[in-house]
Amino acid sequence: MAYDYVTTIEGVMEKYKPGDYEFDLHQNFIDLVKKKDFGQYIDAKRKTLVVGFITGNDITGGNSGSPVLNANGELIGLAFDGNYEALSHKIQFDKNSNRTINVDIRYVLWCIDKLGGAKNIINELKIVK
Repeated sequence: MAYDYVTTIEGVMEKYKPGDYEFDLHQNFIDLVKKKDFGQYIDAKRKTLVVGFITGNDITGGNSGSPVLNANGELIGLAFDGNYEALSHKIQFDKNSNRTINVDIRYVLWCIDKLGGAKNIINELKIVK
């Protein structure tokens, strides 16, 4: 088994279970994914929509929603969780096992734009490509 540092929309679809509290999806979501309607948010390298990624920074309770910035100070994601293997981070940070799980900002923007149809919000943003 090989693991990448990103998750994609295909992984969301693999977990889809109709009627399940955690893994049900709206029909509009399913239709957009089947059409590969990812718009400007598609990852050029992977040719799909990246949903999440991990980083080696520290996170603690209350950090969910914190911005994740690239070297240019541009918003690339939002932190929301830590990995199970690093629960000891509450005592001491371990650079070899601590990871922060982040939602990719392109997925957030796709949800606002394509899924939610809120182009008015997208039009107010400066989106760096």
